[in-house]
Amino acid sequence: MKASSLKPQASSRKLHKSSDQHPVSRIDSHQHFWRYDPVRDAWITDAMNVIQRDFLPDDLAPVLKKNHIDGCVAVQADQSGTETKFLLELADQHNFIQGVVGWIDLRGDDLESNLEQYAVHKKLKGFRHIAQAEPDGFLLQDDFSRGIESLKNYGYTYEILVYHHQLPDALNFVKAHPDQAFVIDHLAKPAIHSQEIVNWTAYMKAMAQYPQVMCKLSGMVTEAHWQQWKKEDFTPYLETVLECFGPDRLMYGSDWPVCLLAATYEQQLGIVEAFISTLSETEKQQIMGGNAIRFYHL
Repeated sequence: MKASSLKPQASSRKLHKSSDQHPVSRIDSHQHFWRYDPVRDAWITDAMNVIQRDFLPDDLAPVLKKNHIDGCVAVQADQSGTETKFLLELADQHNFIQGVVGWIDLRGDDLESNLEQYAVHKKLKGFRHIAQAEPDGFLLQDDFSRGIESLKNYGYTYEILVYHHQLPDALNFVKAHPDQAFVIDHLAKPAIHSQEIVNWTAYMKAMAQYPQVMCKLSGMVTEAHWQQWKKEDFTPYLETVLECFGPDRLMYGSDWPVCLLAATYEQQLGIVEAFISTLSETEKQQIMGGNAIRFYHL
């Protein structure tokens, strides 16, 4: 099905607009900051030497400005309370960082007290655990599920970061928490490099049946061949999520600076903008900012 033939699904809230004359703000819903530490950041291997350095707001701000992006959501890359504090401090110092997705120990005995303490930070919008690195069944553990149940009491979102082969657990996870706002990061990391799509498609269609789930158009270039990808490689995956979720449940994210492993900021942005070019202006504005504003209450 072509993107231009799809119609948006009903949205529960109206999109925010800066004024009647101006379009919705353009938001990068997924990027990271870090002060590079070779021990803590051991996941950044020598094959990723292009990102073995600091990436901070002063590095990103001119990139966003050049590409007419009005703001961003900073997402955790390290699983620690220190990381959440670091991102919140950056957000307090830089207005263009409009939201933070931090990390919290959802299985900890002190979860409720930590959530209460975080409540004063208005830019803290939700949390993420790097579940892609966890064994099968992690998302379905009783203590993790109890932690997820606490998030909705504070209005926090939760980011589902999994590989495509972990989607069966992710689907059962979503089913178990019908009142929690979720977003799938990076299209659930399909195997774009090998063009496998059948099983991933089936599970993404199933995930989209749950209205509390959104999906980020992010992280695609690093799931393809880093130096050999073509825009056409991503089309089947983008068509699938557009058909499944509709334009009111998708949001653009760069995954900067991780995207630099395979593309410039402009290149990864161009993939999304080219794909949505046949949609209506309203639909494009939803994907490029309106949905992030609504989901994160930016």
